[in-house]
Amino acid sequence: MNDPTLDNGHRTSLRPRDVGRSGAWASTLIVFCTCRTLLAQSLDLPARATNAPAGSEFAARVWVLDLPEREQAIFQEITAGNVPNFLRTLCPVSVTNIAGGTTNKGTFYVTPDYLAIGSDEDYFLAPISPNTGQRIADALQCSLPTPKMVNDIYRAAEVKLPPAPIPPSAAMTTVAVFSNHNATVWSQRKAGLKEHPLGALVAGHQKDIVISAKLPETPGKVAIYGWHRTNGVPIQPLYLKHAAAWVDYSQCTRLVQQVMLINGERRRVAEVLSDPRLAELLSDEGPIPNPRYPTNMLAALPAWTNATASLSEIKTESAGFAGWREIPDSKERVASFTLDPEVKIHINAPGPSGLADTRAGVGGSEEGRRKVLLIFYGLPNGNTTEQTIGKALKPGDDWHFDIQHIGAQTRFLRQMLRDREVVVVYLENNLKSWPTWRKKYGDKGIPGIIADVKRLFAGAEVETVLSGHSGGGSLIFGYLNAVTEIPDDVTRIAFLDSNYAYDAAQGHKDKLVKWLSGSDHHFLCVLAYNDAVALLDGKTFVSAAGGTWGRSHAMLRDLAEDFKFTSQTNADFKRFSALDGRVQFILKENPEQKIFHTVQVERNGFIHCLVTGTTNESQSYEYFGPRAYPQWIR
Repeated sequence: MNDPTLDNGHRTSLRPRDVGRSGAWASTLIVFCTCRTLLAQSLDLPARATNAPAGSEFAARVWVLDLPEREQAIFQEITAGNVPNFLRTLCPVSVTNIAGGTTNKGTFYVTPDYLAIGSDEDYFLAPISPNTGQRIADALQCSLPTPKMVNDIYRAAEVKLPPAPIPPSAAMTTVAVFSNHNATVWSQRKAGLKEHPLGALVAGHQKDIVISAKLPETPGKVAIYGWHRTNGVPIQPLYLKHAAAWVDYSQCTRLVQQVMLINGERRRVAEVLSDPRLAELLSDEGPIPNPRYPTNMLAALPAWTNATASLSEIKTESAGFAGWREIPDSKERVASFTLDPEVKIHINAPGPSGLADTRAGVGGSEEGRRKVLLIFYGLPNGNTTEQTIGKALKPGDDWHFDIQHIGAQTRFLRQMLRDREVVVVYLENNLKSWPTWRKKYGDKGIPGIIADVKRLFAGAEVETVLSGHSGGGSLIFGYLNAVTEIPDDVTRIAFLDSNYAYDAAQGHKDKLVKWLSGSDHHFLCVLAYNDAVALLDGKTFVSAAGGTWGRSHAMLRDLAEDFKFTSQTNADFKRFSALDGRVQFILKENPEQKIFHTVQVERNGFIHCLVTGTTNESQSYEYFGPRAYPQWIR
């Protein structure tokens, strides 16, 4: 054997620098459709660094990144060698056709699974755009497959996993769902590891990004195909209506090495696809003269545009995000969907006169577009979203609908804050308690939930508010626990009698100080009352330190170490202010020993906590005064 890529029949590596060489292969070559052959090619990648992040760690790192940043991180990790060992050795797939009376036999080499980051023990199948897939393919002297090649790969696969679709939702383009689906696929894969170890050719569990002869007719689009059922029929026929920036959990990238065998001779995949006599070996669409995607970086599409298009195109009914629903006669639009684990999202936004068509972004045209004030509101324990929004009571209605009225107070705010598009995101969970939810699921995923919703407003200038009542404040502290520092776009944090979980030992004080010191546009508002003396059935129900009265004073003492506070005290309130009003604590005295837990919210508390420290404070309303919003109750 004279070919330098062969070494006495042993497994060898065909490196990128060898690709341009010509020469004859052995006249007789037995090729099995399995990765364990006498001749197996491999990707020329650096060895995986000992300190390279595992798949789950990498997924957590890119959880909140937008598409361009995430894809750049994926490209860097893969080309640096942070790839499982099993993925490096390629698998041969044999094909045959007859052209002009001549039988042609070919073998192409593919990665045993889709592109992944991490180790054999912990890897992350990474959905990417076709542009980034092409960049990686170019770097490794590879190509992307055609639909026919995907079919041939499925037929050759030792392991045929059944597809595991999930209901379409706004989150299907997020790392949170990528990770969840990755776990599902891994549970399927590990069930057969004894019979088929890692490195065996596996297929059926993802759609493929493919090369198609139709791509020149649809510039800026991605071609996807596959997701074969166990009967060999793909769920996804060839589809070219998604923009190239559409990247969801179900589509991944498999690499095909450019050098392949045709009738015992080495040829390049691109050369074969452009040859009318040989193209049918690899394509059922005829020759493909330019079998590649552009490699420019893509800006992410608005996620709500993607989600709406996806649901419409695949015609699947789902409880997931399905675009906006107009509320008649209200000048409002709403959207509801669920994010894992067990978090119900309900968004209330201005109607089309405020928020423009999603394809143009949020808030109207590029010129004069207003900022979006995106308020995340953690629900109080035991309350539903509908009860939190509130409504005009009718005989027999549950009294919970009349104790918060966040919906009406939001409408009041929209009249006041004319330079902002006021959007409220109601965050409910199936346990009806954020403290209980955090005990079950921990804090790690909370920033991802916030980021998933924020992606719906891609293209807009967003100011983020974190707020909540009662147990909803626990969600805010869970967020603080999970982030290294509070992002700059968080412009306000507001506790409506909800700071029970404050704990300087968990870093809450330090993160708040750094955030407040970082910008003159950061505001903190704390509303509380003396619950330590309040009576329920004649008995106190919180400790002096454990209620919001105690936690607020502890929080105040801690912040006073860094900021100078002024105070005002009368028979009704203790008011403490710092940083020119950007930090405010308003603590209600309670000589009557009453329970003012929801009264603080109902009596304009939500309005007040959104405008403290600004020129709108106490304009046309009074905190703890009469309701300022009756005309806005629906």
